[in-house]
Amino acid sequence: MKRISLLAPARKVAKEEMAFAVDYMQNRGYEVVVDERLFDSYHQFAGDDEKRAALFQEYLDRDDIDVILCARGGYGTLRIIDRLNFDRFIQKPKWIAGYSDVTVLHAKLQSLGCQSLHSTMPINFSDNTKESLDSLFDAIEGRPIAYEVSSSDMNISGTAESPLVGGNISVLYSLLGSDIFPDTDGKILFLEDLDEYLYHIDRMMTALQRAGKLDNIKGLIVGGLTKMHDNNIPFGMSAEEIILEKVIGKNIPVCFNFPAGHIDDNRALILGKTVLLEVGDTVKLRY
Repeated sequence: MKRISLLAPARKVAKEEMAFAVDYMQNRGYEVVVDERLFDSYHQFAGDDEKRAALFQEYLDRDDIDVILCARGGYGTLRIIDRLNFDRFIQKPKWIAGYSDVTVLHAKLQSLGCQSLHSTMPINFSDNTKESLDSLFDAIEGRPIAYEVSSSDMNISGTAESPLVGGNISVLYSLLGSDIFPDTDGKILFLEDLDEYLYHIDRMMTALQRAGKLDNIKGLIVGGLTKMHDNNIPFGMSAEEIILEKVIGKNIPVCFNFPAGHIDDNRALILGKTVLLEVGDTVKLRY
């Protein structure tokens, strides 16, 4: 029986918000580790930085934990990432799973040469599609992952096979210039975001472009761009158009509206692992 520990590295979470997910995982045959410190509260955070990092470190170091599943996102993982020691984790890696603010952890793990799961989180389980939830546990169990989804009119056809990196655009933007920003050269880049103004998307994508992070990517997968905002004077481009402008002419496959990110159908992606992306009449992605 695999043992899954729940962790809140950022925003605080209530016990009742985890009840559905705990029952769901137990019914699937998992042992779920829920430490009472998961429900600590310090302003908007799940305990202060020291406490959140301490529980995280325990789970990193424990040999009897198979998966560290982040309970929710929010903001706060960036505040504790440099407090964590991954020495024992590297000796015996385990899955760390989540999305959004968890992009900080994905980036750290990619810098260490480890894979991680960009996936739904317990806070979302009650709203997720069956496909979203099944994909998370397929990945955890090591079953093959393959998706075929509808193509978008904005897609650019092509094929690429390369490691997949990336995550939330605004979190990646916050990592620019740091030692854990993912190496995008020769990689397929995945991006998604939530609740941003269009000019913010343009600022962040322009920053990635100016920093050379888009220069040598082999493909681009864009997931949910959810609840985007505009000003009274329109920006003049959609979030998708802003992103497409930064990669047009690169002769790489580009996929929009992939089912991953801040959406109910949030399919699991293994970051750091080589993936085959085929963009045509449909979009096929398989590991």
